[in-house]
Amino acid sequence: MVVDTLLNSNANTRHNIRYSRQIIMDEIGKEGQEKLFQAKVLVVGAGGLGCPVLTYLVGAGVGTIGIVDFDSVGLSNLNRQTLYRTEDVGKKKVQAAKETLVKLNEDVTINTYSVRIDVDNIEELIKEYDFIVDALDNFSARYLLSDACYFQKKILFEGAAVSTYGTATTIVPDVTPCYRCLQPVPPADGITPSCSDIGVLGMITGVIGSIQALEVIKVIVGFGKPLYGRMVYFDGNFLELQEFEYEKTENCPICGKNPTILELEQYEIKCKMKIVDKE
Repeated sequence: MVVDTLLNSNANTRHNIRYSRQIIMDEIGKEGQEKLFQAKVLVVGAGGLGCPVLTYLVGAGVGTIGIVDFDSVGLSNLNRQTLYRTEDVGKKKVQAAKETLVKLNEDVTINTYSVRIDVDNIEELIKEYDFIVDALDNFSARYLLSDACYFQKKILFEGAAVSTYGTATTIVPDVTPCYRCLQPVPPADGITPSCSDIGVLGMITGVIGSIQALEVIKVIVGFGKPLYGRMVYFDGNFLELQEFEYEKTENCPICGKNPTILELEQYEIKCKMKIVDKE
């Protein structure tokens, strides 16, 4: 009994030291830290955005983290995907990410799902989690995830980054505008560029991923003013952070007065391809 008491005391001391810089904050305190321990967050995408999101959520002591990504680490990922090292090239991202994150904080339970999200698995993936982070890099998966979160009433933290700019917003079903209020239908094939086509700086994904992680912490604990009905746009060229307000639309196909989307749909959207002169 004495040994158990000493062990528990040591654990509490280590716990208090690890999270001391958060616990002393008026915005968080011991109650807020306990909320973080109890929270379950699913991060969909373990790339440029997912890496900073995962790092900061695990470091902050969010109790249960899920990581969804079907891809393997590639050499071209390493300019921005900070959870990985050269020796990780070829490993599944969820495996390499977990190995790094466990070393950062052994208090956190980390679940991994090395799958590509689709209409058959998305609802099962998100149902056990309280909060969902969109760290995806393509519109097909983004629409599927946002629709699934709406149907299951999960708070969704949106983020996107390409080249030297990025955006972030937070979506609460039936409270804030949804993703389709911003863009009712997916873009046509070949319209939207991706980071594979025009590139992306790691610092940009770091900024946007950090904003997403901050939003998650704010919503879990309940402080500050989350990005409800607001989107931030970051321009790295001029180091400008602008804010845009947007509203729910009555004719939104999923959250409007007369919705036309009543079940999940999966789109196949091709990004704009950069033409390279071979001569």
